[in-house]
Amino acid sequence: MTDVPEPTVLASEYFQSYSVVGLLAVVGVLFVAVAFAAGRLLRPVVPTPEKLLTYECGVDPVGEGWAHTQVRYYVYAFLYVIFAVDSIFLFPWATVFAAPGYGATTLVEMFIFLGFLAVGLLYAWKKGVLEWT
Repeated sequence: MTDVPEPTVLASEYFQSYSVVGLLAVVGVLFVAVAFAAGRLLRPVVPTPEKLLTYECGVDPVGEGWAHTQVRYYVYAFLYVIFAVDSIFLFPWATVFAAPGYGATTLVEMFIFLGFLAVGLLYAWKKGVLEWT
C-alpha cells in the first residue's frame, strides 16, 4: 500500500503557506499605519503664512500654480521608450537566431518588427516631431 496523504492535510498545508503571506501583508500595513500615526502625533503643528506658501527653491512663487510643459519632451521620452523596448527584443532574437532551424524565420520576423519601428520613426520625422525648435 502506498503512503498517500489525505486531501485535508494537503489543503491545510496549502492554506498555511498563504496564511504566512497574509500575515506578512497585515504586519506591513500595520507598520506603515503606525509610522504615519506616530508622525502625526509627534510633529509640531504651528501653521504660519510662510509655511502655507508654495516652496520653489527658496524663491517666492510668482504667477499661476500651473506650469505649461512642452509636448516635445513627452514625444522624446516616448520615442526613447520605444527604442529601449526594441533593444530588449533584439537580445533574445540574437540568441534564437543562433539556434539551428530558426535562422530564416527569426530573421524575417525581426525585419518585420524593425520595419514597423522604422515606419513609426519615419512618420514622426515627416510630421516634424523630431525638430527641436
